[in-house]
Amino acid sequence: MRVIAGSARRIPLKTVEGLDTRPTTDRIKETLFNMIQNRLSQTTFLDCFAGSGAIGIEALSRGASLGVMIEENQKAAACIRQNLKATRLEDKSVVMVCDVLTGLKRLEDKGYRFDTIFMDPPYRMEWEKRVLSYLRDSSLIHEETLIITEAALETDFSYTESMGFSAVKTKTYKTNKHIFLEKQAD
Repeated sequence: MRVIAGSARRIPLKTVEGLDTRPTTDRIKETLFNMIQNRLSQTTFLDCFAGSGAIGIEALSRGASLGVMIEENQKAAACIRQNLKATRLEDKSVVMVCDVLTGLKRLEDKGYRFDTIFMDPPYRMEWEKRVLSYLRDSSLIHEETLIITEAALETDFSYTESMGFSAVKTKTYKTNKHIFLEKQAD
């Protein structure tokens, strides 16, 4: 696994052995970032369930001014810090070691707002629904915030409209998909 493009291009990234993580493949990561590249310059990026930090680091490498990564596992968070050091992106990042809902609350309490939020939660556990439920009334997002969720192919997102989100795009791969959501205009 490596950084695909930007200031840290081609720098290899470490992952934690043996964890139940599913690092997003370079091919899927490249497709994702080709789709959102024009939205990244000087923006704030939140990577929930960050794992190795590869998605947040890619966003920073491609021009995001701030990357916040939330990861509950201590070993994975240490891996994120090593990857940030290797890519020389530590000064533009924040690593939070806590569960995602606690992290969101802490960020909200500190007045953060994000232009892009990415989440790759454990599949089939409805974490995406819990996070979206929190974000629905949160000051962490604004009307143009793009929320990207990586999920298993069969994951149902039909509930998002009733939560006040519009699905603006879905990208399907062989084994998973990305759903792109925005807050509905009031």
